Amino acid sequence: MNEFRGIYPALITPMTRDGDFNEDAFRRLMEYNIESGAHGFWVAGGAGESVLLEDEENARIAGSAADQAAGRAKIIMHVGAVTTVRAARMAENAAEAGVDAVCAVPPFFYRPGPDEIVEHYRVVGAAADLPLFVYNLPGATGVEITLELAEKIQEHVPQLAGLKHSAPAFANTRHFARMGLSCLIGSAALLLPALTIGASGCVDGPLALSPDVWVNIWTAYHRGDIKSSEAEQKRAADLYTIFNRVGYIASMKALISEKLGIDCGDPRPPQRPLTSEERAFVIRTATALGMMGIEGQDGD
Repeated sequence: MNEFRGIYPALITPMTRDGDFNEDAFRRLMEYNIESGAHGFWVAGGAGESVLLEDEENARIAGSAADQAAGRAKIIMHVGAVTTVRAARMAENAAEAGVDAVCAVPPFFYRPGPDEIVEHYRVVGAAADLPLFVYNLPGATGVEITLELAEKIQEHVPQLAGLKHSAPAFANTRHFARMGLSCLIGSAALLLPALTIGASGCVDGPLALSPDVWVNIWTAYHRGDIKSSEAEQKRAADLYTIFNRVGYIASMKALISEKLGIDCGDPRPPQRPLTSEERAFVIRTATALGMMGIEGQDGD
């Protein structure tokens, strides 16, 4: 049985005003999501500014996540890096911290060939010896995990459990599922259609803001209430009007800071913080969609 199913918020990495990891805010964000029904977390991935983190920070975040979850939610820890040595070292650290699985983008920049990518994942998988998820994010890495490449990885990497599918080839979701992989769709705006073709759940940053919306989509779909699931999916998709206009990570940090009353800081450079006008826009838009209240309270 696939143990990695459901709603997996891709967490932001809260920062202090000095630019350091804000562990207290991170734990409070996790707790809010667990109490809202999240099944697990994708930690230190794209939404978590992974490529801007130091290896020591990655290890500290893994430990904080595993400790806060305490078995109540699955932790999939991102350990992707340009070099195989770094990725394997972070995978080993994550395993020692007690996470449930590791995930990694393929090696990028030098655009390695299929055999090199397979070997990279073989080494990373062996280092952690935990379920391994491939992060299929060609828009950022320039490397796509095609069906053929996924089959090669599956053949040579016994730890392979699934992938986060954030590539344009949406239809491949069904094929990945038929391979026995846990295919977590990488767009919160597409959870419902993805479920209908075999996705095992969703990993995306917006889930962390209002996880109950996506839990409702998941729950309604599995009880056969498609009408309710469609209504919630429309609201989920409308949230993307924010990210089409202003910065994604900066918007998520501003929204979560406002909603939970914690200071998540700003994105790390070279990303820029929101202007006061942009911050007002994202909060106003999310509020209009009903995503800024907690337990029925008004989010204003």
